[in-house]
Amino acid sequence: MHENFFHKLKIYYEDTDSGGVVYYANYLKFLERARTEALFSIGFSNSKIKEQFNSLIIVKSCNIEYKKSAYLEDELTVRSFVKSITKTSFFMNQIITKKEELIVEAQVHLVFVNEEGKPIKIPDEIYSKFVPYFCDSIKS
Repeated sequence: MHENFFHKLKIYYEDTDSGGVVYYANYLKFLERARTEALFSIGFSNSKIKEQFNSLIIVKSCNIEYKKSAYLEDELTVRSFVKSITKTSFFMNQIITKKEELIVEAQVHLVFVNEEGKPIKIPDEIYSKFVPYFCDSIKS
């Protein structure tokens, strides 16, 4: 069984359209914030990865499915877990809920690249910290 990262957030006026409904593109921001907090929880940050390993984590693709709307002042939870991993990239599944109600499902393909944008091997120190968060199917 895999572990999960959880990130809670509240919907503010700036996140919504004039009708009080969360604007669809803002869900991508919520997912990014949750991934950043997941990195912090294992002792890393994007700037630390850049400084220490001369690498970046970029989004190669994102498949997102909107199930229901979220509204002004809703409290949401983003659950994130690593679905699969290769030597240079990993897929993270992210689910946004309001209480037990499913709002958004997303699968994000993240790639480690050097400063020239070329894929590189995930640093062992980072890989080992993610191990508890991997789903059962780890690829080589």
